[in-house]
Amino acid sequence: MIDVAVRCAIVLVSAALVLNFVRLARGPSAADRVLALDTLYVNSIALVVLLGIASASTLYFEAALVIALMGFVSTVALCKYLLRGDIVE
Repeated sequence: MIDVAVRCAIVLVSAALVLNFVRLARGPSAADRVLALDTLYVNSIALVVLLGIASASTLYFEAALVIALMGFVSTVALCKYLLRGDIVE
């Protein structure tokens, strides 16, 4: 039963990733694109965790942690660049 639920969740999160790519490509402003990129990271973390659950491997959870750290740092850097025009003061 849990296997079916994980497979359905993988399909739905994959569809969300595709929609995030569309928003990233068609975003009318830079702020919309940063938000789409941030949501893309969150959905990719969810997909990696679901793949880890499906395969019962702990390596996927470590990869999800690395993606989360890189996503946070890149979102902060992009927001700082958009607001101030410079990342490091």
